[in-house]
Amino acid sequence: MSQQLILLDGSAFLFRAYFSTLAQNLTNEEGFPTGAMFGVINAIKRLQNQYPEAKLIAIFDAKGKNHRHDIYPEYKAHRKPAEDDLVVQIEPLYEIIRAMGFHFMCVPGVEADDVIATLAMVADEQKMQTIIASGDKDLMQLVSDNISQLDMKGKLYDRQTVIEKMGVAPEHILDLLALTGDSADNIPGVPSVGPKTALKWLAQFKSIAGIKENAEKIGGKVGEKLRENFDKLDLSYQLVQLKFDVELPCNILDDEPSANDVKLASLYQQYGFAAWLKQLGSVPAQITDTTATPIAETEIKKPITEWLKEYTQTVIFEPTDFDDLVKRLESCKNFVFDLETTSLDYMNAKIVGWVFLVDKDSFYIPVSHDYLDAPKQLNFDIVLTLLKPILENKSIGKIGQNLKYDSHILANYGIALNGIVDDTMLKSYCLNSVASRHNMDDLSEHYLGHTTIHFSDIAGKGKKQITFNQVSINDGAPYACEDVIVTHKLNEVLAQELVNYAKLYKLYQMIELPLIAVLVTMERNGVELDATILGKQQFDVAAQMEIIKAQAFELAGDAFNLESPKQIQQILFSEEGLGLEPKKKTPKGAPSTNEEALKLLDHPLVDLILSYRTLTKLNSTYLEALPKQIDLHTKRLHTSYHQAGTATGRLSSSNPNLQNIPIRSEQGAKIRSAFIASKGNVIIAADYSQIELRIMAHISQDEHLLKAFNNDEDVHRATASMMFNLPIEQITNDHRRKAKAINFGLIYGMSAFGLAKQINVSRTEAKQYIDAYFANYPSVLNYMDSTKELAKEKGFVETLIGRRLYLPQINAKNKMLQQHALRTAINAPMQGSSADIIKQAMLDVNAWIGKNNPDIKMIMQVHDELVFEVNASKADEFAHKIQGLMENAYPLDIPLKVDVGIGGSWQEAH
Repeated sequence: MSQQLILLDGSAFLFRAYFSTLAQNLTNEEGFPTGAMFGVINAIKRLQNQYPEAKLIAIFDAKGKNHRHDIYPEYKAHRKPAEDDLVVQIEPLYEIIRAMGFHFMCVPGVEADDVIATLAMVADEQKMQTIIASGDKDLMQLVSDNISQLDMKGKLYDRQTVIEKMGVAPEHILDLLALTGDSADNIPGVPSVGPKTALKWLAQFKSIAGIKENAEKIGGKVGEKLRENFDKLDLSYQLVQLKFDVELPCNILDDEPSANDVKLASLYQQYGFAAWLKQLGSVPAQITDTTATPIAETEIKKPITEWLKEYTQTVIFEPTDFDDLVKRLESCKNFVFDLETTSLDYMNAKIVGWVFLVDKDSFYIPVSHDYLDAPKQLNFDIVLTLLKPILENKSIGKIGQNLKYDSHILANYGIALNGIVDDTMLKSYCLNSVASRHNMDDLSEHYLGHTTIHFSDIAGKGKKQITFNQVSINDGAPYACEDVIVTHKLNEVLAQELVNYAKLYKLYQMIELPLIAVLVTMERNGVELDATILGKQQFDVAAQMEIIKAQAFELAGDAFNLESPKQIQQILFSEEGLGLEPKKKTPKGAPSTNEEALKLLDHPLVDLILSYRTLTKLNSTYLEALPKQIDLHTKRLHTSYHQAGTATGRLSSSNPNLQNIPIRSEQGAKIRSAFIASKGNVIIAADYSQIELRIMAHISQDEHLLKAFNNDEDVHRATASMMFNLPIEQITNDHRRKAKAINFGLIYGMSAFGLAKQINVSRTEAKQYIDAYFANYPSVLNYMDSTKELAKEKGFVETLIGRRLYLPQINAKNKMLQQHALRTAINAPMQGSSADIIKQAMLDVNAWIGKNNPDIKMIMQVHDELVFEVNASKADEFAHKIQGLMENAYPLDIPLKVDVGIGGSWQEAH
């Protein structure tokens, strides 16, 4: 008989799965534990995938005592009762296995090992090739010509490998285990006899019978122990010996159980196995098992999106299949590409699988799935070696979603990703930055009307989420293949849209796509951080916080938690406290204690609370966090820049967020001083001066603004001179401060109320300043008015190079929403143009630096500033060159000005 049989030691898998998933705390939505169920079903699915033609029987221990307890009441007496979280999963697991259509056995009075032994003997008599899936060494005594054992790590044992592992052949495993005993099962064995001694005796005397016959020849205390404990040895032999005569509940050779997909779908839904539920596809509407819980038909019968049917999905396990794919990749014009990895940390993530789409054929190549019983996968190094020349070939186009990330991962393995021709994230971002978020799932919903398999569907959520290497290939492959398929479809749809907008297409081709390589280089360069500086600052901040605490307690007349909104609420607003009148309320009607609400209050205690919060945030966000983010391998800090994270085109950053360091404060300046140059190098900081005001001058064509910038005047003093009708030499710092507030405030749509608050004057006075400003800069007012009207008419505004900034609320009936959109309309062209210019500058500077230049690295981009680490001996030369490139990045009717500084730290370079 050629049929293959798999005997699954369900109890062994159950306990292994429970403890291996314990840290993930897997539950369904109701909090019912599901980790053990997930692990066992996952293992079964893996075996299905690895041995698709085999008949699988799942065998579990029955409840209660068995025949071994009759022989020895203390058998397994030391074992603790199973955890409740495990016990409650057992019956649901049995239900799922039955619904999947597998033989299920749980025979009272005997253990799973005995059932497996009986089944193995029956199969062996029929010459069936049998695999025992278990990590239990007791079962190795069953290994024969027709029977092998597959352990929990996927290693297959035949007779020879059993000998190599255990030191004896399968027929002597029973002797070995009886001699050594088993503390886990409370099998006594011979006291003081371990595996080494037992193997020595068996090699000399062949069996327990031979050892007992020659016991007098064995000297020393161990020989005495042996002779004194023949009874324990005999007992242990009986306990370890397997039964081969268990009465089986069915005929495994003929009986064929059938799957019940309706019940299975119901169980998958009940226990939160969304990915498996999705794999079932369309399930018959009728419920054939009256014990099953019905599910809404719409939740089961989700139709597959029509265009998905045009694509194939293939998992590659065989070298020959991989060789065929390599040949296709080498000969094609372009392909869609993605990686599945262990982490989002681009500097340390490892490749788990490769994903490709050629024409309409998608392929998943798993190489590093290492979960329990993961199937054998292609050799990692061979796959890497064969794919490297293809990925580095500039003539073969690569299409993907967020290829910056994939470029990083490949760089970790010494591969430079060349030939990027399309990135759907950036294509969507250039087409309309606010239509949708630009991740795969949202883009698919927005442009294709297709709901993708989400990562959380296959890996769980939050603390329970597993990494992709722990995701089963059966679950991971459809997820991975769908990604490249959706990317391909998105690329087609977005291309049809983007081709209609010449400026946006040029923006995409000439700035955003080339910037990927620049950002990859800059992110990998990273920056050196002096953690000792931050540690000292943290000490100083802690001391300041203690002083503030003492002052706050004195003003309040009592100690309280400065970080507790409830206690602050009591101190500030209650009759027993200060009895202040709250300026804002929470949605539930309580006095608000958020920062905005507290700033409206006038009291010294409020000032102390706000100061304390500022220091707390500074401490947690930077002083504590930054040193922890230093990469263990490079010893540098590597932020992540996001090209599609803002509406205006500006880059944002995370881990850490460099854009939010409070640079104007003393403490913020100290943080920048911890960003240092390595030995022999210095930091160059090159910052665009008043770039948005200069763009305003260019766009509005206001003659006074143009004149001030073309003559290199202090534009704030020039503004103050015109506003206050005074000669420039009579302008005080206070005059200049107010003019500066207006210059910058108005381009952000600041109102008279906002200006009054900022420069601490009455609203009437602020209104007078604004009127005076517009009287002197009439073209600025014209620009603002015309921009608002144009935005209302078109629904968008544009940057200098044509980036569109859509304003969905520009004609909203809600006046607050509309006013916000109008303020955005005024500022967005300047902020967006500034972003475009600095991106162009990055491209130009990067082209000048070239590849692998040891004397200079671009290491950060923050707001309107580029930061470099350079060889100290070339600092002046490089600073001059950088300044020139940045100032000529884009032609305006007034000069762009770049302030350049050099120092040992980022702060010193200012």
